[in-house]
Amino acid sequence: METLLNDFSPGLFLVSTILLIALILLMVKFAWKPILTALQEREEGIQNALDSAAKAKKDMESLTANNDQLLKDARAEREAMLKEARELKEKMIADAKELAKSEGDKMLQQAQEAIESEKKAAVADIKKQVATLSVAIAEKVIKSELSNGDKQQKLVSDALGDMKLN
Repeated sequence: METLLNDFSPGLFLVSTILLIALILLMVKFAWKPILTALQEREEGIQNALDSAAKAKKDMESLTANNDQLLKDARAEREAMLKEARELKEKMIADAKELAKSEGDKMLQQAQEAIESEKKAAVADIKKQVATLSVAIAEKVIKSELSNGDKQQKLVSDALGDMKLN
């Protein structure tokens, strides 16, 4: 250490100190600011990337929630459409059954009316035939009864006798 103190030169010390200060000032002016600016830009880039990742994560969660809601809504709509289709099918079947029953009842009523009409026509025809036969039989009986004079006399007297009694 003694040698250091013996070789010490204040002029050299002063020049070295000024050069060191000048070097530090040059470094601060030309190198320090760009290094700090680059570090700050890098920090901002990393922060922007983190913010973008967080935003993308939120967007993804939002899309997932929207997709889940859309899927839920689509399922509910499908169920509603199926229910409506089932109800429509049941209504159509019930309407078809009711129409078939109505048509069947109508046809049955028409058939009964036709049978009743045919029955009345047959009864009327039978009455007409019976009346015709009765008249023919009565005509034959009266002819046979009235052909004989004694029988005619007896018939007239019986008819007068019946009238008096009444």
